Amino acid sequence: KNKEIQDLLNTCTVKLNTCLAERNQLDNEVNNLRKNNSDLINNVGNLTTLTKKGAENLEKSLESLKEKDLRITRLQDALTKKDSVTLALVSALKSDVGMQDPDININVEKGVIMISIADNLLFKSGSYQVSEGAKQVLNKVAQVIKAKPDFECMIEGHTDNLPIKNSVLQDNWDLSVKRATSIVRVLHEDLGVDPKQLIPAGRSFYVPLASNDSPNNRSKNRRTKVIIMPKIDQFYDMVEKEMKNLSEQK
Repeated sequence: KNKEIQDLLNTCTVKLNTCLAERNQLDNEVNNLRKNNSDLINNVGNLTTLTKKGAENLEKSLESLKEKDLRITRLQDALTKKDSVTLALVSALKSDVGMQDPDININVEKGVIMISIADNLLFKSGSYQVSEGAKQVLNKVAQVIKAKPDFECMIEGHTDNLPIKNSVLQDNWDLSVKRATSIVRVLHEDLGVDPKQLIPAGRSFYVPLASNDSPNNRSKNRRTKVIIMPKIDQFYDMVEKEMKNLSEQK
């Protein structure tokens, strides 16, 4: 019996050791699972935080894009408004004012009105004295300028490339500037245009319409440009006012 009991004890001891080993293994697995669970919980928390921040950032980005889109729309409206005024002025010059002459070219370039008047309508060759006949043409220009007190008018003198020099004129720069200032004086002193609207400028022969290789081409280059344009600061004031109205409506 002692031997049987001893054998049974040995068997039970082996089983106990096996169970203890299995228990240790299970304990390790439980600890690993607990650690993994804790890591997952932390990761979920981090993801929640990141998702929340991402949503907030996305919302801010969408709001910013919306504001930019509204600003662009307002700016486009302002530009359209300016272009409408410009086209109305062109129409007035071509029809209402009656400026119909092959030596006068009227168009819109870069958002401003360009009136190009041939040299023979305004001056004698090599002179900067405005002819009497020119005042009829300039009077039509003056009507438009006076009707738009918020606009500026730049007078640009252009010459051909034939050199000129005498007791009064040093070169083509001098001639182009003096022609511009002569027209400015006529517009102001004889035709009543506000001098604050007038800007004289000379370009000499450096912006030709054609190459100066023939008398016909040189005659095209001898011209005076009248540029009628909205005042830049007032234009941007208009845009800024629209933007302010938009933000107040929000």
